[in-house]
Amino acid sequence: MKKLLSALLAVCLMVFMFPSDAKAINFIPSFEVNSQSAYLMNLDTKSVIYEKNSEDEQMPASLVNIMTAIIVLENCEDPDSVSIIANDALYDEFDNYDYPDDLRYAEIWDGDKLTVTEYLYALMLTSSCEAANILADYFGNNSIEAFVEKMNSKAAEIGATNTVFKNPHGLYDPEQVTTAKDMALITQYALTVPGFEEIATAEEYELKPQNVDSEHEGEWMISHSNIIMSAASDYYLYGVKGIKTGNLQLGGRNIITMGTSDGNKYLLVLLNAPFYDENGDSKYYHIHDAYNLMEWVFDNFNYQILLSKDEEIAEIKVSDSDGNGYVLIKPEREVSSLWYNDVDTTAIQKNIILAEDVVAPVKKGQKLGQIELKMSDEIIDVVDLVAADNVERSLLKFNLSMTIDFFSSRWFAVAIIASVMLSLTYLAICLWAYNDYKKRAKGSFSNKKIVKKLYGNNRRR
Repeated sequence: MKKLLSALLAVCLMVFMFPSDAKAINFIPSFEVNSQSAYLMNLDTKSVIYEKNSEDEQMPASLVNIMTAIIVLENCEDPDSVSIIANDALYDEFDNYDYPDDLRYAEIWDGDKLTVTEYLYALMLTSSCEAANILADYFGNNSIEAFVEKMNSKAAEIGATNTVFKNPHGLYDPEQVTTAKDMALITQYALTVPGFEEIATAEEYELKPQNVDSEHEGEWMISHSNIIMSAASDYYLYGVKGIKTGNLQLGGRNIITMGTSDGNKYLLVLLNAPFYDENGDSKYYHIHDAYNLMEWVFDNFNYQILLSKDEEIAEIKVSDSDGNGYVLIKPEREVSSLWYNDVDTTAIQKNIILAEDVVAPVKKGQKLGQIELKMSDEIIDVVDLVAADNVERSLLKFNLSMTIDFFSSRWFAVAIIASVMLSLTYLAICLWAYNDYKKRAKGSFSNKKIVKKLYGNNRRR
């Protein structure tokens, strides 16, 4: 049942994630964004507020864990009731890893018996390498490679076509790549999977091994690596939650986080922020960027009406109308969007195209043009312009215009020319026939005179 629900959610997401009228303009913050790639969007409207190199290829690091969690949750009916015993043989690959500073552990030791839910919390909060391999081995039927194949199939299904997964934990592999836009797609999908958001946005979680012989000798607490959500952090920002961080010495620092302000939900993806400043000191530039961008969007964006449905755009002349001969046109729908407070909406260009040669009758709501909203060469939206009222036809004007149109039409000219040509042809035929008759008549008289001369009046009768 859970798999069916997830499949239905996937179909709904494909429709909802790409609404035909979801357009926006890319605003640029006044501060520097250190991350090489960025993608900030509104989750309610799916409109992009800010992006930077969002389709450039980057390394996901442990952002990979988002897809790992998706596959596990979609293949486990009840993660609270399924338990797995940790086997440290699955940790062997970490012993020979070339960049040990990339490794993240949740201190899950050999023999610890935890639920799938607990492994997922360790995976998402701490980027636990051991949790990633334990889950992948179990749900890949003892084959991590088979699990990774499921990850890539799901990425293709979601539409993340520039993403390739090579492992479930996100450690360095030159062929494991993604983009900020793809990770936004994957995360949006993950948020529709039951249980994911609750896990990915928890600030902390307590692991409780079921085996009494665990070396932990009881419970232990793990905390989320996104310190922006922690009130004890210098980077704390109210409204920010989870979702995942990731670091690679060869791929930079990454973060995906979400936040809510004034009823608006946002998703932010940052990839490949530098590890060090110009002096060689370690810096959390991904956290710095995330804090600044979230604060910026919280403080500076509000919904504004860019085009009112009641706005009178123009009047169009209507021929043969029973009235003043004009119809007022208005936008078919209202256009509203999250808008940067420092940018005046009067700066929006309104390119209007109106219908020509409009003839009554005109029905209210009839399309009579289009208006394009544009700013800095970016199209915000295109809206049909429609008649505000009915315009009835005047039969007198209609008949008169039809008469005038006929006499001024090319067909009338053709008819006149054809009539003249036919008349001239008929006249020519008449003249020819008359001349022919005269010749015949004259010829007949001459023949009678010759006969009389030859025979006189004694011609035998």
